[in-house]
Amino acid sequence: MTEPRTADFWFDPVCPWSWMTSRWILEVERVRPVTVRWHVMSLALLQENPRLPRAYQQMLLEARGPARVCVAARLEHGDEVLGPLYTALGTRLHNRGLPATRELVEDALREAGLPASLAEELDATTYESALRQSHKAAVTQVGDDVGTPVIAVDGAGPGERAAFFGPVVSPTPRGEAAGRLWDGVLLVAGTPGFTELKRTRTVGPDFR
Repeated sequence: MTEPRTADFWFDPVCPWSWMTSRWILEVERVRPVTVRWHVMSLALLQENPRLPRAYQQMLLEARGPARVCVAARLEHGDEVLGPLYTALGTRLHNRGLPATRELVEDALREAGLPASLAEELDATTYESALRQSHKAAVTQVGDDVGTPVIAVDGAGPGERAAFFGPVVSPTPRGEAAGRLWDGVLLVAGTPGFTELKRTRTVGPDFR
């Protein structure tokens, strides 16, 4: 498990489980030769269905806003801004439990060194096609019957690229425990034909 690897990580900024996994992959970067590349996907797009109740459709539309802002930030200011922006957003949305208001997004943008004016993309469709393209890049590899996050790694198997949903874990493993989980995830994800390993969730997100 000492070979350097790049992990492509797709997240929805409003998903608490994606946030938990993202904090784990940052721990993995500390203890394994792994570099994370961040990408955006959308739970709203995963659940896009005209037969859903109108109120639920509206909730999903509003939830898409932070993802739109993240895509805009990446396209206008470069890939490297996405990780810090996600951290700034997630700390507020999940650790602090604050609502996803325009003021919160503006504050997170400033912390990440980005113009607060990007918050205008919360309600805009300027980068809608780019969001859909980024989202499609994730679900093309794992299917659309999963959630967020999605992780893809080259060379997890014999010369193969492995992609998977998860892992869903709470609380976030730290230090070498994070590294051992990474080793195990790569082992099963790189096994030809492996598709699922699951048990009933018994705890909610623990943001410690």
